[in-house]
Amino acid sequence: MSFNSELTALDRLVSMLVGLGVPGLILLVAMGATGSAGAPALTTALIALGGPGGAIAGISVLVLCSLISAGLANFGFRKVFEAMVLDLLEKGISKQNILERVACYSLTRRLTIRLIKLLETSEVRESPAGAAPAVEE
Repeated sequence: MSFNSELTALDRLVSMLVGLGVPGLILLVAMGATGSAGAPALTTALIALGGPGGAIAGISVLVLCSLISAGLANFGFRKVFEAMVLDLLEKGISKQNILERVACYSLTRRLTIRLIKLLETSEVRESPAGAAPAVEE
């Protein structure tokens, strides 16, 4: 195989992966980590991404990554982050519970401070019995 034909094949591969976006990059890394090649690499990567749910769950993970990356590209991390926190509050999850859950994750100090400030400035109104509390910013 000549250098030009290898470059053309690489260009086609990169073009296909770029078309997949972030999920394509995740799949490439997962396949590279398997140590296999071809179909076994794809199968093993999808199973690894899907965890106990297997290859079907792995495909679902890639679809979810696609949706999340599109949302982040459209709205930005800060807006998505704040909207999620406010939605958790609206669903009745307490501020303390959110902080306890988030404490289990490795967040930057800056992001943790942003979360605390958002929770401090959000007012949760009591709703009628059985209804989720409303949130005011």
